[in-house]
Amino acid sequence: MEKYLITSKEFYTDIPTTFRDILYEQFKKHKPTYALYRDKSNPNYDNQALYFVEVCKQFETIKSFIHRDAKLAKSLDATGVHLTSTQFDEIQTAKELGLEVIISTHTHEEVLKAELLGADAVTYSPIFASPDKGKPKGIDDLNNLLKKCKIKVFALGGIVTQEHVNKIQKSRAYGFASIRYFY
Repeated sequence: MEKYLITSKEFYTDIPTTFRDILYEQFKKHKPTYALYRDKSNPNYDNQALYFVEVCKQFETIKSFIHRDAKLAKSLDATGVHLTSTQFDEIQTAKELGLEVIISTHTHEEVLKAELLGADAVTYSPIFASPDKGKPKGIDDLNNLLKKCKIKVFALGGIVTQEHVNKIQKSRAYGFASIRYFY
């Protein structure tokens, strides 16, 4: 099962040297296969994204994704872009740039739309209880979704313990994505 590490300012900070050191150590510890730079409030987002991609490239097995900005992802030579659930209309543009595309989804309909529009993968959330993310969907809903689609699905939301990971692993999900699990 694939692991998708998502950064957060709260844990990774926005201080470049500290950010790089923490990220490198977390990559060594958790061995994710996908990683996303996500920081909605960093005024130096582009610079930090560059550092993020540089650290990812030190690990041959990690695919690097930039949040929301396909042009930035392309300019930094990231593997791809992770679009928000309001960016379905940007999937094709990102694909034309040669990027892998992951998009955030919260309903079965959004997952099927992402698949139809050519996204490579989706995050589907929240699976478990997660702060300010609404009612959890649960494993049964995830399994029902996986019967309907062929797109790669990363379970997301409230995945903080090995028990959560084990439950996701029993589904047919492609992998799981988390911020807090990778602290």
